[in-house]
Amino acid sequence: MPTNLLGLIHCYTRVVETGSIAAAARTLGMSAAAVSQNVARLEAHLGLRLLSRTTRRMALTESGAAYYEKVRHIPRDLELAHEAATGAQEPQGALCVATTTAFGRHVLAPLMPAFKAAYPRIAIELICTDRRVDHRLEGIDVSLRITAQLDERLVARRIASRPFVFCAAPAYLERAGVPTAPEDLKQHACLVFRYPTDGRFLPWGFIRDGQRFAAPLNPSFICDDIDMLAQIAVNGGGITRLASFVAQPLIESGKLLPLFEAHARNSAWAEPEPMEIYACVAERAALNTKVRAFIEFVETALEECVLKRL
Repeated sequence: MPTNLLGLIHCYTRVVETGSIAAAARTLGMSAAAVSQNVARLEAHLGLRLLSRTTRRMALTESGAAYYEKVRHIPRDLELAHEAATGAQEPQGALCVATTTAFGRHVLAPLMPAFKAAYPRIAIELICTDRRVDHRLEGIDVSLRITAQLDERLVARRIASRPFVFCAAPAYLERAGVPTAPEDLKQHACLVFRYPTDGRFLPWGFIRDGQRFAAPLNPSFICDDIDMLAQIAVNGGGITRLASFVAQPLIESGKLLPLFEAHARNSAWAEPEPMEIYACVAERAALNTKVRAFIEFVETALEECVLKRL
C-alpha cells in the first residue's frame, strides 16, 4: 500500500471535480506533473485505469467513476475529523473566498486585515469577480453573492441587507429634472449594470404597497463595472443605482444626490428594493470551522456597518 494513499485519493478527487489535471494542480498548489504522477501511482496501486487520457480530453473510465463515488467524501471527512479531534483549537488552513467585484473592493477588502489579525492561522485567497463561479471547480470554500447570483445547487444563508441608492450628479438633475416616481426614469438617461453571467440588465426594483415591480429603463450607458457607472454618474452622465457602500461616500462629498428618499414621499413614491447579501457553500459539510469563522466575522462586521449607514 502506498505510504500516502490518502494524498493520492485527494489528488484524484480534485482531478475529477475540476475536470483536468492542470485545474486540479492549481487548486492544490502543486505542479501538473506531480498531480499526474499521483494519479498514476493510485492506478498502479489499484491495478485499474481510472482516467482515459488523450491529447484533447480526459474522461473517467467506468471503474474510475465507481471508485470516485466511493472515495469522494474522504478528503472532507478527514478535515471534519481533524476539526472534531482538535476541538477548541483556532481555525486554520487555506480559505478561498469569492465575492462580487464592488462588494470585495469597497467592503470586504477593508475588513480582511482585522479578520487576519483575529485568525492568523488562516491563509486567505480572494477571488473578486462578477462572473458565475464554480465552488468545486475553482476550489472555493465560500462565496458572497447578491440575490441575482444565487444558484439552487448551493447552500445559501442571508447575512446582510443593504440599501440600493438611486443617484445622479447635481449638474445632471439641474439639466434634466428630478424624477419623483420610478415611472419617471424612462424619461432619463439611465446608467445600467449588465450582469456578466447571462448578459441581462439587473432590474431596478421598487416596492409599492407591498408589491415589487421593476422600473422602466432608458439605458444611456451600459457597463459591467459598478465603479465605472458611478464615475459616469459623477460626471453628469445620468441616473444610476448603486449599493449604499459605493454611493454613500460620493453623496457625502456632494458629487451625487440621492433620489426617491423617504422624506420625499408622494402618491407615486416607491421604496427602492434593498440588496440582499448571502454567504454560499457547495454543501452543508463545507461549513467547517474556518468557513464558519469567516461568515460570522463578516456578518458581525456588516451589522456594525449599518450604524455607519453603509
